[in-house]
Amino acid sequence: MENLDAFRADVAQWLEANCPPSMRKPPSSEEDTNWGGRRKVYTNPEEKLWLERMAAKGWVCPTWPKEYGGGGLSNAEARVLAEELRRIKARPALISFGITMLGPVLLEYGNEEQKREHLPKIVRGEIRWCQGYSEPGAGSDLAGLQTRAEDKGDHYLVNGQKIWTSYANYADWIFCLVRTDANAAKHDGISFLLFDMTSPGVSVSPIKLISGSSPFCQTFFQDVKVPKKNLVGKVNGGWTIAKKLLQHEREMIGGMGFGLAASGGGATMDQLAKEYVGEQDGRIGDAGIRDQVVQHMMDQRCFATTMRRSVEEAKAGQGPGAASSMFKLYGTEMNKRRYELLVKILGSQALGWEGAGFQPRELATTREWLRSKGNSIEGGTSEVQLNVIAKRVLGLPD
Repeated sequence: MENLDAFRADVAQWLEANCPPSMRKPPSSEEDTNWGGRRKVYTNPEEKLWLERMAAKGWVCPTWPKEYGGGGLSNAEARVLAEELRRIKARPALISFGITMLGPVLLEYGNEEQKREHLPKIVRGEIRWCQGYSEPGAGSDLAGLQTRAEDKGDHYLVNGQKIWTSYANYADWIFCLVRTDANAAKHDGISFLLFDMTSPGVSVSPIKLISGSSPFCQTFFQDVKVPKKNLVGKVNGGWTIAKKLLQHEREMIGGMGFGLAASGGGATMDQLAKEYVGEQDGRIGDAGIRDQVVQHMMDQRCFATTMRRSVEEAKAGQGPGAASSMFKLYGTEMNKRRYELLVKILGSQALGWEGAGFQPRELATTREWLRSKGNSIEGGTSEVQLNVIAKRVLGLPD
């Protein structure tokens, strides 16, 4: 305990000296969030400085080994760091699919060359990654994918199409599932490849959603050459890696109901309710809205505690496992309820789409409310998650 107390004091002192003032408040929008990558333009110098300082300490990925750019912290130390970051309201130095999805599977399945090549770049925010999983005919039945990778001796030749590829139009590299044996059982003929999105033959087309914008894209591969050194794990052994990565992804998606609504412009739901519904004796004026806001805050707190326990179990080598489907399902529903409640709080001000009479955060709330409906599809539909929970968590018969 004394060592942790000393560590906490050192962390607090370092954060006070190194976390810039503008990084001590939540992002005002998705554009105000640092995803890193080759094409990232830093309009706020403090955003870049914050990432550089955190990366130098290894605290972008605090529990990753130091030899791969991480902080080498124990689970207990990482928890103290997270608590101190929350205390000063510091925003994440970097948001990245490399951190939440690819990095953990590379640590488990990648060879030494792949770890040293890719993990430090993830930590420093030099490369932005996207995920090539779903296809027009392979969504919930992901193992039915048809993107082919033909063995050409020293490289693979990739042909096919992916869809719902989040942020592919901004990504530098992709981690991609491909079929390397068309004659094998569908789960057995899949491999896991990494390749540069600037490779000849890669093209991307964004997909606009009902919300007016979208992170999703169609991604096409035509005779894309991928060096064999970019195969992760064994040939035709990609399904095992794919399942593990999906577990990490579902935990990440499950956490999207937390924190401050980007559309709130940094205001909490409680603050927004007081502003739009009214305030009486320091409380939300409408008793019904007050009850719903408090209930949502309680749900968030309980869910966060459960998620933290799961993360600690995973770091101890016990997960994430099928329980990630529970988190994905619940986090999805919580995020949808959150936006339903925000729309109710804003009232008629949440009915705007464009033009005068509406603040940017009000227009953003309308779009995010529409966008939240897709949460039950991405990362595996809610129906798929219910099946996983029934079979692998509850042990119910087929």
